Amino acid sequence: MFKKILIANRGEIACRVAATARRLGVKTVAVFSEADALAKHVAACDEAVLIGPSAARDSYLRGDKIIAVALSAGADAIHPGYGFLSENADFADACAKAGLVFIGPPASAIRAMGSKSAAKELMQKAQVPLVPGYHGENQDAAFLQMEADKIGYPVLLKASAGGGGKGMRIVDSSADFAAALASCKREAINSFGDDKVLVEKYLSQPRHIEIQVFADSLGHCVYLFERDCSVQRRHQKVLEEAPAPGMPEARRRAMGEAAVAAAAAVGYVGAGTVEFIANQDGSFYFMEMNTRLQVEHPVTEMITGLDLVEWQLRVAAGEALPQRQDELRLNGHSIEARIYAESPEKGFLPSIGTLRHMRTPSAVTFELGGLPGTPAAVRIDSGVREGDTISPFYDPMIAKLIVWGKDRNEALARMAVALSEYQIVGLATNIAFLKRLILSSPFSGAQLDTGLIERHHGELFPEPQPASTAVLALAATSLLLSEQTTAHEPWAQASGWRMNMRLQRRIDLADETQAYPLTITYSATGWTLAEADAATTAITLDSHHGHELAIKLGALAVRGAVVRDADMLHVFSQGEHIALAYNDPMAHAGEGEAEGGRLTAPMPGKIVAVLVEKGATVEKGAPLLIMEAMKMEHTIFAPMAGVVDEVMYAVGEQVGDGVQLLSFVTAVAVVA
Repeated sequence: MFKKILIANRGEIACRVAATARRLGVKTVAVFSEADALAKHVAACDEAVLIGPSAARDSYLRGDKIIAVALSAGADAIHPGYGFLSENADFADACAKAGLVFIGPPASAIRAMGSKSAAKELMQKAQVPLVPGYHGENQDAAFLQMEADKIGYPVLLKASAGGGGKGMRIVDSSADFAAALASCKREAINSFGDDKVLVEKYLSQPRHIEIQVFADSLGHCVYLFERDCSVQRRHQKVLEEAPAPGMPEARRRAMGEAAVAAAAAVGYVGAGTVEFIANQDGSFYFMEMNTRLQVEHPVTEMITGLDLVEWQLRVAAGEALPQRQDELRLNGHSIEARIYAESPEKGFLPSIGTLRHMRTPSAVTFELGGLPGTPAAVRIDSGVREGDTISPFYDPMIAKLIVWGKDRNEALARMAVALSEYQIVGLATNIAFLKRLILSSPFSGAQLDTGLIERHHGELFPEPQPASTAVLALAATSLLLSEQTTAHEPWAQASGWRMNMRLQRRIDLADETQAYPLTITYSATGWTLAEADAATTAITLDSHHGHELAIKLGALAVRGAVVRDADMLHVFSQGEHIALAYNDPMAHAGEGEAEGGRLTAPMPGKIVAVLVEKGATVEKGAPLLIMEAMKMEHTIFAPMAGVVDEVMYAVGEQVGDGVQLLSFVTAVAVVA
């Protein structure tokens, strides 16, 4: 076994590797950028070294610096995690040249599978089923469109060097092909430095099923069953589960053996994932192979009781696989939800900010310890803590929430409860969306395919509902309690005492649906609350500890937590998170923005295309410019018809969150 390894990554995967290494008695060295100086993974390792500025290209993607640090620290191996340099064949070669073990597959296997086009040719020779498409070298736009026309629409454009849903476009007609190809190539060159694309038939209701494979250097290779990763947004996974619902044993074996054949075709060693696209009729086709550990590997660990990072370390050290195929067993069902700093209601735009309040579900285990017998019910893998910042430099994932149950129904119920207990304040998250998704009829009924979210948009994105009286009472009680003091001077008390009368006061709250003018009347036993045109209700405080409150609203017992963040009150009650603005006239100041002709950046990013000029007449919904942020493209559309008055930024310029990008005169103003 190794004496010391350098972890060439950040976030939860760096913490995960450090935990397993510590259990095995292996020392770890972290590298970190300037943005990550106080990050959790830095504290998790035995040593830590600053590697460069915040941008990944100047830090986590600097293989030369990472190797120099590893040699200086006396490490004998480098674990790349996933993302960054994990699938970089040149980096794997450089590690070997420096006398360091790269904890991953051989560089030759990375190269073979790194090009989606070359990988498809290899898989064809290995008799692994392939989706109809063009995977060749000819990248002439007219030729690619001709191939797409031959295949038949819809088709999928996919960056050959891509991954993580980046550089992918669905094209529904020949008329849309040229614009989609240009956008796909632009995103591919920005994300991967290679704009080569392939064209494939797009299957309308496919499932995304992947097989975890593991191979050692002694010629052994096994598959550790499958994961269903069908639920996606923007081609990026949202929920993953193992085993795949409704998977017959014969098909599991067929897919597993095909995955092993794919690994054998490139002389694979270590952890890898062979991804298949599967039709509802059970037929399946090779999609790609990820030559690294996957983000969703915990669900495989939960149903097998194995530590896959430990397997990585042992195999990289030259040991044989700990188990053979006939020794592997499935146990129960596991689901993983990726908790992101993002706003699902705004097209899943990333959210940047500080985790000012974070409470995780109860009964959580943060690291593996061999997992004998029944796994822990709830597990969280996270690279952040309360007080940390989600920056624009890296992926905005906050945590992976993983649950286990004896069957899928138990796992679903456990996930719903765990999501209800998660509390985050400081930035937007997808937690409420994930809970709706888990409880939705298609997901709970295992009607899975990659278009589930788009097809059930109405169910998953319901119209906001007004806050309940119970929620308003919790918020008001929290405000009233915050005004109380332990001071002994009577004039410092905020008890509401008045001679010969009861104090009445107004508390104004609001959410995205409406304003809530509340009248609060103080009494000897508590308060009474009156909403506009509603009956008065008595509020009695039962208990108060930190953010947690227990009150009686008339005869109704109500429990919850209220967290104040500036002029926002975040109420967590009955599994819901409701944000209320308190007496803040600026809370909705931007809602009339479009009427004034102002268009702003939804998040920090770079301008990659300006589609209009000053003086251009545009219709409502016309694309105006394209931003790139988090390596994803976001198009800014005209909110109404009008004339472009000014374009504030040029292609290539960086813009901040909320800055004005364009201004235009509305059609009404032009006519006037």
